[in-house]
Amino acid sequence: MALLTNRESAAAPRRSSRYSRDLIGIAVILVFAVLGYLLFPNNLALLTRITAIALLVLSLDLVTGYCGVATLGHAALFGAGAYAAGMAAVHGGITEPVSMVVIGALGGAAAGLISGLVILRAHGLPQLVLSIAIIHLFHEAANKASSWTGGSDGLSGIAPDPLLGLFAFDLWGRTAYVFGIVLLLAVFIVLRQLVRSPFGMLCRGIKEDPIRIRAMGGSVQATLIRMYVISGAVAGIGGALSAVSTQVVGLDSLSFTLSAESLVMLVLGGTGSLYGALIGTLAFMWFEDLVSAANPFHWLTMVGVLLIAVVLFAPRGLFGTASALAARLWKGRP
Repeated sequence: MALLTNRESAAAPRRSSRYSRDLIGIAVILVFAVLGYLLFPNNLALLTRITAIALLVLSLDLVTGYCGVATLGHAALFGAGAYAAGMAAVHGGITEPVSMVVIGALGGAAAGLISGLVILRAHGLPQLVLSIAIIHLFHEAANKASSWTGGSDGLSGIAPDPLLGLFAFDLWGRTAYVFGIVLLLAVFIVLRQLVRSPFGMLCRGIKEDPIRIRAMGGSVQATLIRMYVISGAVAGIGGALSAVSTQVVGLDSLSFTLSAESLVMLVLGGTGSLYGALIGTLAFMWFEDLVSAANPFHWLTMVGVLLIAVVLFAPRGLFGTASALAARLWKGRP
């Protein structure tokens, strides 16, 4: 009994420290969100786009960073959520924003289940090839079902109702931006608890040594599929946010380019870290916007140089490298 009491008393400070770090992290996100709203009132559409893509990169981190699943087709889940929300509004008359997000999450989860059942049947390079095939199949399906999706012209006519019946989605994107930040914070808080849970630790164990997890009686395939479904729901929320904010869904939401860029953002920020996913998305998209405006002809070269520099000199990503440096400095303090 005394031993249990000692263990509980030792664990209490760790839990308190963990929750304190979470509160600091959430506060930092809120500060950046408020600064973005105040400093860039004419660029809220870009900030909302960054928020939607951040949800996609967070979802990718769940399967790649925490489970070790190689995929270049994750935009299929994002696009499924966007099209599900858009079709619900255009063809189903469901224009309440929160309902659209819920439908987007369900669409993304369904796409995650389908993708997971296919992709997780292979490993390594064949798994990567299957993920590429998945994104192309989703893209072609959306293109061919033009009576529902609008095909290459895109799905337009999405007109969301005012949020909570009070806040209309205006031309400046104020409501969409605030709505996106609320969604991002809610998802981030849930995912922080998920990755720390026994289920999250099991996923980390599968990434490190799936054979040992099987030997211990764990179901590797079922665990990975469950994480894929959760990841799909998160990506679907991002897709639904994109549909609500832009009021149009195009085939670019199901593009291989978006899948590849989301993986680049994750590597840039640092895999296996939710903070890294957020930092990588913000850094990549903001830098891309700046250099493309400054030099429309050679901006891809500058983006490439940035990525090479990060991979060579910060292989753990921006957040991972900064965290390691901070820990080293803190340990060296007298």
